[in-house]
Amino acid sequence: MESRTVVVVGASGTLGTEIVRALLAKGAQVRAVVRATSNRTKLEALGVTEFAVADLMDADSLGRALTTEPRPVAVIASAAGFTAHTASTAGDNSRTDTVGYRNLAHAAKSAGVPRMVLISILECDKAPRVPHFSQKFEAEKYLAETGQPYIALRAGAFLDRGRDVVAEKVRKGVFPDIVPGVPLGMIYSPDLARYAAQAALDLPASALNQSVDVCCDVPATGSMVAAAFTRVLGRTVIAKPVFPTLLVAILPIVAMFFPSRLRDQVTVLAWIRKGGYVSHDSRKQRKLFGELPTIQDSVERYCRDKDLIQSTTP
Repeated sequence: MESRTVVVVGASGTLGTEIVRALLAKGAQVRAVVRATSNRTKLEALGVTEFAVADLMDADSLGRALTTEPRPVAVIASAAGFTAHTASTAGDNSRTDTVGYRNLAHAAKSAGVPRMVLISILECDKAPRVPHFSQKFEAEKYLAETGQPYIALRAGAFLDRGRDVVAEKVRKGVFPDIVPGVPLGMIYSPDLARYAAQAALDLPASALNQSVDVCCDVPATGSMVAAAFTRVLGRTVIAKPVFPTLLVAILPIVAMFFPSRLRDQVTVLAWIRKGGYVSHDSRKQRKLFGELPTIQDSVERYCRDKDLIQSTTP
């Protein structure tokens, strides 16, 4: 059977690389959309041979990426919109999630791409004034308005973080706790990548045009995650706040004097601290992707992937 082509936007990022890995494991042909300055080393090491140089802010380049033969059966959008990547978004880092994803939706619709998988964010529809969250919801709504078939995977907080510092800290007996005492919907990025690959290649058309929460089976506090690391590694790992209490208190004031990107991050952190970053309905995830991963299982797989078990075993 001829290999199916999937276009991955944001392929060189941490999550994008995991999505590429998951697609290749399912026998798909990956067309990685990268910027001209992107480092392709990890993707090439995985076996990616087809690259399309494009930018979400350049509609014509997206059109070329999606109309090159063989035509893709799906496009997965995992580009991070919360940070500025190019000069075109430096002044307003929300433009990737707004203008950029509108460009991608139009390009996919014009190219007749059968489905688009949007990596969205948990509870984005409940956070109308929160940067990044609200923009993801706008992207979801715009996909519906254009009539482009889509599925939005609303991911919880990443166990392994975008820039993964967890392994380094855990080796020292610490789990970095961003919001102490606050339960979060969490997901290990390889699980999200696996779901994205399934959504692109396996789900029936009847599963499209909806948003699906993607999390572990229960919301978890930092202390719960640290306890899971303790059980897996057989030594004590404690949850330690990333931000001192005093800094958290004055951060909104301090952020006023810094770039908008930091102010946005402070707003996001304040919203998460209110406890709304949890899934209230796991039925869709279970129906489409099977039983939800547990925190314990996710931590154990993370430890094996990062060689933490091997490095701490006598």
